[in-house]
Amino acid sequence: MTQQQPPIGSVMVVGAGVAGIQASLDMANAGYYVYLVDNSTTVGGLMAQLDKTFPTNDCAMCVISPFLVEVGRHLNIEIISNSEVESVEGNVGAFQVTLRNDPRYIDIDKCTACGQCRMVCPVTAINEFDCGLDLRKATYIRYPQAVPLAYAIDRSVCIGCGLCEKVCLAEAIQYDESPRKTTLDVGAVVLAMGSATADPKRLDSLAYGKHPNIVTSLEFERILSASGPYKGHLMRPYDRKIPEKIAWMQCVGSRDINRAERGYCSSVCCMYAIKQSIIAKEHVSSPLDTAIFYMDMRTYGKDFDKYYMRAKNEKNVRFIRSRVHTIEPTDTGDLKIRYVLESGDIQEETFDLVVLSVGLSPSSAAVDLAERLGLDLNEYRYIKTSDTSPVSTSRPGIYVCGSFQAPKDIPQSVMEASAAAAEATHNLSEARWTKTKVKDLPPEKDFSAEPPRIGVFVCNCGINIGGVANVPEVREYARTLPHVVHVEDNLFTCSQDTQEKIKQVLIEKGINRVVVASCSPRTHEPLFQETIREAGLNKYLFEMANIRDQNTWVHMNSPEKATAKAKDLVRMAVAKAAYVEPLPQVILNVVPSVLVVGGGVAGMEAALGVANQGYQAYLVERSNQLGGMAHQLKSTWQGEPVEAYLKQLIQDVEKNERIQVFLETEVTHVTGTIGNFTTTLVTKTGGASGVQKMLQHGAAILATGAHEYKPTEYLYGKHPNVLTHLDFDQAAKDRDPRILEARSAVFIQCVGSRTTERPYCSRVCCAHALKSALWLKAIQPEMRIFILYRDIRSYGFRESLYQKAREAGIQFIRWDPENPPVVETLDAEAKGEGFAPLAVTVTDHILGRPIQIRTDLVVLAAAIVANENKKLFEAFKVPTNADGFLVEAHAKLRPVDFASEGLFLAGLAHYPKTIDESIAQAKAAVSRTMNIVSKPGIMVGSVVATVQGERCAVCLTCVRTCPYGVPRIDPEKGHAVIEAVECHGCGVCASECPGKAITLKHFTDEQINAKTHALFCAA
Repeated sequence: MTQQQPPIGSVMVVGAGVAGIQASLDMANAGYYVYLVDNSTTVGGLMAQLDKTFPTNDCAMCVISPFLVEVGRHLNIEIISNSEVESVEGNVGAFQVTLRNDPRYIDIDKCTACGQCRMVCPVTAINEFDCGLDLRKATYIRYPQAVPLAYAIDRSVCIGCGLCEKVCLAEAIQYDESPRKTTLDVGAVVLAMGSATADPKRLDSLAYGKHPNIVTSLEFERILSASGPYKGHLMRPYDRKIPEKIAWMQCVGSRDINRAERGYCSSVCCMYAIKQSIIAKEHVSSPLDTAIFYMDMRTYGKDFDKYYMRAKNEKNVRFIRSRVHTIEPTDTGDLKIRYVLESGDIQEETFDLVVLSVGLSPSSAAVDLAERLGLDLNEYRYIKTSDTSPVSTSRPGIYVCGSFQAPKDIPQSVMEASAAAAEATHNLSEARWTKTKVKDLPPEKDFSAEPPRIGVFVCNCGINIGGVANVPEVREYARTLPHVVHVEDNLFTCSQDTQEKIKQVLIEKGINRVVVASCSPRTHEPLFQETIREAGLNKYLFEMANIRDQNTWVHMNSPEKATAKAKDLVRMAVAKAAYVEPLPQVILNVVPSVLVVGGGVAGMEAALGVANQGYQAYLVERSNQLGGMAHQLKSTWQGEPVEAYLKQLIQDVEKNERIQVFLETEVTHVTGTIGNFTTTLVTKTGGASGVQKMLQHGAAILATGAHEYKPTEYLYGKHPNVLTHLDFDQAAKDRDPRILEARSAVFIQCVGSRTTERPYCSRVCCAHALKSALWLKAIQPEMRIFILYRDIRSYGFRESLYQKAREAGIQFIRWDPENPPVVETLDAEAKGEGFAPLAVTVTDHILGRPIQIRTDLVVLAAAIVANENKKLFEAFKVPTNADGFLVEAHAKLRPVDFASEGLFLAGLAHYPKTIDESIAQAKAAVSRTMNIVSKPGIMVGSVVATVQGERCAVCLTCVRTCPYGVPRIDPEKGHAVIEAVECHGCGVCASECPGKAITLKHFTDEQINAKTHALFCAA
């Protein structure tokens, strides 16, 4: 990098949706000051409008709220709302950004969000957040959990009556505020402006905008949402009737080069339609008929196919393969649909409600900004990127992530956000920590001499909890429990305003123990612990009752029982809270290096990313060469040659002084904890035994890859002209005569995927087949090519391959899994002119009869199968799913983290994905590791096991049972010793110790007994 001055240690992120938030948090936690700029009055983006996420059906707001609160109160993130970027001048490491700050007409620093201004405002306007399904005031806040939590005035409808100014005790109203400009100096820019939803009004035949019972998918999300216009009650807009039949129309505004002018697939619509159909059934007590009209069901992500089959087989969602042309409203408010089945039969049905699954498109504001910054756009007006640099724009120092790069789901957006954070900061590493601030927490109060004073906060969470359990009844019951001095219920306890309210209550009432009855501690406990710590309480003076996941979700049809169980859970939590104690933490020095296991593309990109950030990387590969499966690939889906990229990547890794490569090496043992791991490696030396080496590192990335399934079907291995995709790529690179001289080819999809043994989609196969078929057509235009498929899953911009294939004359025949194709060898009598060695028989779904295709070549889309790494995964104590792929901490917002801190994953070991997606996830893992290794020390050692030496019998039970190998016998002390900095707090040793010499802090016998007693002895 050539520059005249040191880099600037701050970064600007444009767009405050889920991708922008993730990128901001990653960089702020790794030592950079972040300006988070958005043209809205609040952060959260599109995800804030969603009801639930798939495939876990988590409340979307519950999932994102902790991140909203964290970004809102992060000392090193400055939220600049209601602002637009006008220009970015300068070069990498030293940009000068000019912003236009539009007025809110309410001072954000003075506003207390009391709501008095809204209550007196006489003017109503369309509520855009609820997609126009209800009204808001001219003085408004977008949604209850909004960050920043401050009101704004919509001057386009405000009549200037002055009532809000008169009632505002904070004197925050500023009618005369005008636009102003701000200049920022930053080292890099990350664009995360997301997408807009397609407007179906231009599609006249769908009658959207002409009848209220035809809604978009986003409008339906607001209908379902507990904070929406109907408070989570499923009703149709026309007459508030509970619908009995709902239809979803797929590909509205997507996959349409004629009417909608958007040829690409929006990637997310199939899954959100399935999710909505399932959730809708859960919102009503009466039977609900749901039908999804589709062309291809593109459930290509991790666990998506399982979710699809659950909807189909367990929830009785009807899937109808048909593209509906016209919706006809009736006088009763119902909607008539005529559609054609694949058999040619015409059907007619009447529905109460129709949901249009609208696609995504770049917003005009985002496109305008990209053009002002001189960035290249693709044919669809999205930011143009390459497969080998998936988050880099055409202008150095400016990066992109999320759905402004391409339409995509939340996990991929989050991965790319972290990847962009890593790329944006690797040129700024010498400026790390130069612009950041340090939070000044109040000293922890000493409550040791005081009796327990417990505050209980019950979350309504809209329909998620309050729609099943009687929250006021639970609240009043909690008031009767011992040591409880304060009780309240809140709509959303995780929102920023409630967090501030909790802190005030703790101080005002001298509360020294806190119980929150809400959702899962897995996602929300750190948020509440941080809140009480800011109020001066030790964060372990906290207990959580999970009255959502463990109660209302599983007892949604039994409100009385759910209410009774909620009382039980609260009573148990209060009982334990009376005995919880403050736990100390110690600072553990961090080893500034990262171990990367797996030398494929993901592993090498991760190692190179760590080195580019200025830290040591250890790259371990068990084979004798780097590169993995990429050696067998010909090109990416966009046609970029893989061989040249791979060769350069290997050279960069091998020449980098900060990367130490270990070939023919395996991990045999791992100990330690976040920031300080010790790993034992064994390298082959040509003999039976190997050379051992011990490495210390602060974090680890597992990128152990996957491999291609070797079929036993379709004559694979029995006939030389039956190839897998990887065989085909290698043959194409070798200019094999089997490829060059073939006059016909048949591609068979889903070979070994979407089966009982492997019930998942291998994601890459459809695009690979399309790309290979087009390559064959390019070299032999007269070649007859057939693709036999179940669903063509060319998601995103890959849809262009499907369009080109059809235009090139490639023929597509869909086959049913109950009646798969049959491949046979033709006998000698078939020889003669036009002889082909193979015959493929498949039942055509339109003709309804079998047809035989004589072909020279059969190419099988073989499944991607997880590599066998049982011993390695056991060494790191990381989980795999039933398919052998690694399990991330959270499917949506932590797709590169393990639940065990300090460990991360990337590439095919996580799930099948393309090269660009593997590279993005590898770079994302780098960003996550920087949150650890960039710090000199981290706080550890709270929920750990301790040994009472006088009770220890040195029986070695703890030594044998600890899965992490932490306990040891100290010969000088004469008893077992457990180092707090190494203990993972699993509690196995405490439960197994026969002499009760071991105690697990925060889960002591006294605390567990109190909780158990409370369960069986109701107050």
